Amino acid sequence: MSLSALSLSRLLQRSLSSAARRGSVQGGWCVSESASAVRQYAASRLDVNGSGQPATWDSFGIWDNHIEAPILLPPSIRYGMPIPQLSLRTVGCSSHIGQRRNNEDRFRVTELTPNTLFFALFDGHGGTQAADFCSIHMERYIRDGLEEELDLEVILSKAFLQVDAALAAQMQMYGNASLKTVGTTATVALLRDGIELVVGSVGDSRAILCRKGKAHNLTSDHTPERKDEKQRIRNSGGFVTWNSLGQPNVNSRLAMTRSIGDFDLKNSGVIAEPETTRITVHHAHDAFLALTTDGVNFIMSNQEICDVINQCYDPVEAAHIIAEQAVQYGSEDNSTVIVVPFGAWGKQQNSKHSYSMSRNFASSGRWA
Repeated sequence: MSLSALSLSRLLQRSLSSAARRGSVQGGWCVSESASAVRQYAASRLDVNGSGQPATWDSFGIWDNHIEAPILLPPSIRYGMPIPQLSLRTVGCSSHIGQRRNNEDRFRVTELTPNTLFFALFDGHGGTQAADFCSIHMERYIRDGLEEELDLEVILSKAFLQVDAALAAQMQMYGNASLKTVGTTATVALLRDGIELVVGSVGDSRAILCRKGKAHNLTSDHTPERKDEKQRIRNSGGFVTWNSLGQPNVNSRLAMTRSIGDFDLKNSGVIAEPETTRITVHHAHDAFLALTTDGVNFIMSNQEICDVINQCYDPVEAAHIIAEQAVQYGSEDNSTVIVVPFGAWGKQQNSKHSYSMSRNFASSGRWA
């Protein structure tokens, strides 16, 4: 049974207005190479005037490091639970070049519609052209899809294929054969009404949800190690080989089985169709969503990423530290991360899921 605006406001006032500390964390805009946290403290009170506009509440949680946010009143009434309005100013982003000559990672964070947010990572290879193209055009195809379709998974799947086709048309105009080997991963997350989260991905960049301090992978790496992916490659006439490090590659060239671009491998089974995941965000338990490129994933486990982020003051600091930690741990690749805070941000900071920044390399198993 749905709650009325008045009933919901009374419930929130009884359960949340007793917060011991009223705080507001306002992060900086997404940045590359460096980030600094801007802290601004403010107090607010739930406004229930029935206007349907976002109202503010005392705090989302009573722990010390919560992020104060306005409540999205219509969705909160519809779902019968408080749903905070995410401000893009609290989202953390950071990108480090690592040991590479160029940074081929790209990221985008923006508002597509008043109730739909867009977060995306693109890890280019063979050049920056594909990642650049996707970072500019992907959101346009998703915007167009939102005008025609309600299902976010359908919208994402269609947009990925449209971007791939548009990139192919542009590359053909240049007539440069070397551009056929240019490609990129793509991991895109859409958040609608602050509660409906849909992720689409090709390649090996990841989306990780931290729920109750535990890492939940919302994507699956598209590599020839996956039996289903390897079978598609072989059925399409491609082949899988292993390099000197024991890493499988498609046609001795590409370490992933899905990507945008890589047009020389389309006839060998490398596709741009994403795998999608839909979940409902539980703000009482979900602390954040992290999008990471393989420069981070290769060197840190999903749980390590969650544990480090949980010890950070705000998402801006968290993104900067994760990208830096990957480099410190020995990553030679570009390292890029986006951290999107949810209602339980800071709840696990002093929990049993603590993490020491002075990690023992030998115990990780990567250096044996």
